[in-house]
Amino acid sequence: MSEIPAELKYTKTHEWVRQAGQGDLTVGITDQAQEMLGDIVYIELPEVGTTVRASVECMVIESVKAASDVYAPVEGEIIEVNTSLTDQPELINQKSYDDGWLFRLRPNNTADLDRLLDAKGYADMIAAEG
Repeated sequence: MSEIPAELKYTKTHEWVRQAGQGDLTVGITDQAQEMLGDIVYIELPEVGTTVRASVECMVIESVKAASDVYAPVEGEIIEVNTSLTDQPELINQKSYDDGWLFRLRPNNTADLDRLLDAKGYADMIAAEG
C-alpha cells in the first residue's frame, strides 16, 4: 500500500501539494506515482518564473518504464525548482514526499486548493483504480 500523508492535498493525476509559508505550495508526485513509474532516471524541471495553468502539463519525469507528464495542481507561478533532482532523480523514488519534491508554486488563487483531494479522497481513488 502506498504512503498517503494526511496533511497533504492530492490531484487525480497523482501529484501532491503541501502548503508552505506565505501561501506558497510545494508540489511533488505521490508514492503511488513513483511506484507505477519505477526507477526514475531523468527529470525535466520547469523554469522558475513560468506561469502554469491547473491540470496542464508543466514538466516531464522519465523512468526505466516510461516518460510521464507532471501536471500543475493549480494555476500560478513557479518560484523554485528542486535542482538536486537533476543529478539525483532517484530522490523521487526514495523520498517522494520529502527530498523528492519537484517545484514550488505561488498560486494565483488559494481557493483553488479546495478542488484538490484530501488523503481519504486520494486513497479511495487509487483503490478504485485497482
